[in-house]
Amino acid sequence: MKIIICGTAYPLRGGISHYNALLYEDLSKKHETQIITFSRQYPELLFPGKTQQETGGELMQVPSEQLMDSINPLNWVKVGKEICKRAPDLIIFKYWIPFFGPCFGTIARHAKRNGRTKVVFICDNVIPHEKRPGDAAFTRYAFKPVDGFIVQSQAVERDLKEFWPRAKYRRVAHPVYNIFGESIQKEKAKEQLAIKHRRVVLFFGYVRSYKGLDVLLEAMALLKNDSDAHLFVVGEFYDDEKKYRELIHARNLEDRVTVVADYVPNDRVGLYFSAADVVVLPYKDATQSGIAQIAYNFDKPVIATNVGGLAEVVLDGKTGYVIPANDPRALAQSIMRFYSENKTDEFTVHVHEEKTKYSWKALADAIVEVGR
Repeated sequence: MKIIICGTAYPLRGGISHYNALLYEDLSKKHETQIITFSRQYPELLFPGKTQQETGGELMQVPSEQLMDSINPLNWVKVGKEICKRAPDLIIFKYWIPFFGPCFGTIARHAKRNGRTKVVFICDNVIPHEKRPGDAAFTRYAFKPVDGFIVQSQAVERDLKEFWPRAKYRRVAHPVYNIFGESIQKEKAKEQLAIKHRRVVLFFGYVRSYKGLDVLLEAMALLKNDSDAHLFVVGEFYDDEKKYRELIHARNLEDRVTVVADYVPNDRVGLYFSAADVVVLPYKDATQSGIAQIAYNFDKPVIATNVGGLAEVVLDGKTGYVIPANDPRALAQSIMRFYSENKTDEFTVHVHEEKTKYSWKALADAIVEVGR
């Protein structure tokens, strides 16, 4: 097949860029595959981070053409016509927020005018966690020319069936992110990061309100006198950083929490996961999370809340713990139990076994099947 992936890709940064790179790598084994990415992904005014470009540690530089402008309708028509002329069998869009609905929907409509090309959407969300006016309308516009969908959790499957009942889709597990290399010995990772703490709990990724960092900080306050666990918060803040800093100060957690408020280059991601004992996803709302798949790549147990598809990935009592959302006490108890019952080795073995089911080949095969 001739396939074009449209979406975030190198030299743009972030989890979706990594996802598309790994998908490209697998599809390219059997199919003629290209990537078209953004010349402008977000207007600077709307982007909450420091930069949209990969700033270092490019572990997987996939070839891409920077053609799409997310806010220029004339560009959408131009790109759609260009894809139409190339006549791919399949276009793949990764859909995560309705902001891109008009762009993707217009490109898809024009690309399909050759009578040959099919369109598949990989849906991270149908309607996002942080809702805005126009979400439903933009999503309907994006979905109308789509021939098939991929969902990666039961939660997104339910949302898709409710929002777009006529959808042709396949559900396949979110693959493990193996772009960041192999795990290294824990003490070596700590040495490279200058971590002197014996027990390391990791919260990783962009900080947004729905991800529940405030709940995790309250849990750390409850642990204060009962555990020497040290929390590392590693990721750029897309929410008000000040309120989290104030909470750390109010709960006297300065000696128990380290904040690395920056985007982590690809070549350093593995250091933080290798240094950690357990990764915590205290989300208040979610469909799925790529962070769990990064943790599994490094054979790390995960403590996650029972929201969205997280409980489909984290097997309670086997690869980690699944707890109620918005419950600092339950979260504190699960961290305490993890250490008091010495679960590291047992959970690590199960994670190593469990992650084998999350393959890029299975995803690529499902995309091709649903797009025929």
